[in-house]
Amino acid sequence: MRSILVFADRAAAMTSRLETALSLARADRGHITVIVDTPVSRYISMDPMGGSYVASDALSEALENDDAYAAEIEAHLDREDVPFDVLRCEDEPVDALSAAARLSDVVLVSHGCPFAGQLALNARAPVLVLPQDRRLSVPVPVTCVGWDGGMEAALALRSAISLVAAGGQVHVLTIDEKPGGFPSGDAMRYLSRHGVSAELHALTRGVSTEETLAGAVKDLGADLLVMGAYGHSRMREYLFGGVTRYFLEAADGPALLLAH
Repeated sequence: MRSILVFADRAAAMTSRLETALSLARADRGHITVIVDTPVSRYISMDPMGGSYVASDALSEALENDDAYAAEIEAHLDREDVPFDVLRCEDEPVDALSAAARLSDVVLVSHGCPFAGQLALNARAPVLVLPQDRRLSVPVPVTCVGWDGGMEAALALRSAISLVAAGGQVHVLTIDEKPGGFPSGDAMRYLSRHGVSAELHALTRGVSTEETLAGAVKDLGADLLVMGAYGHSRMREYLFGGVTRYFLEAADGPALLLAH
């Protein structure tokens, strides 16, 4: 992963996000792009007559503060040994990140990010959702791959192969494979062709697919879970829950690499 895109905010989790980006870049001679976003639309209001006006003072203050924050990040990264650039954007975050992700290998956000799920759907790059209080080191000590045979799972595995092949233990977890999908043997052969010796776990479904998968991930001590995002429709996930939603809402889970 050589083109690494990082969403910047002032949350405490930004520290682990930047440290993870630096670790990824150093492992593969990569480049970091940091986006500092000031969504201008949030400062536009409608009046009762249907007109609109801009809260110009508040917008000017926000732009000035974010310019200063971008300069702080530049100063920090200047002291590191990794090439980088810092971009300023004025779109909504999902739009800004999705546009920049067209030529990115991975996008970094953190657990608790309110638009992580939408970003996984919109971005044409895998999304790495990091724990708020710790970085993901490379090589990753223990990686689990959630495999259901679907196109999303296949894309996630392919997107993560440079991380998975860097070293550490790799476990492929399968519960219910989709009819007509790619069997788990295909995933194992793909990993083998990349020099990865993985262990296959055929899990017996318990109360739910997500809880069964989460239990195995915890027992194996996974640092990273690679999985397809929203294999069912987004509306079905919203109404009934689902694996993607479950892990995005799990505050104490591993880092997630999601692809749709």
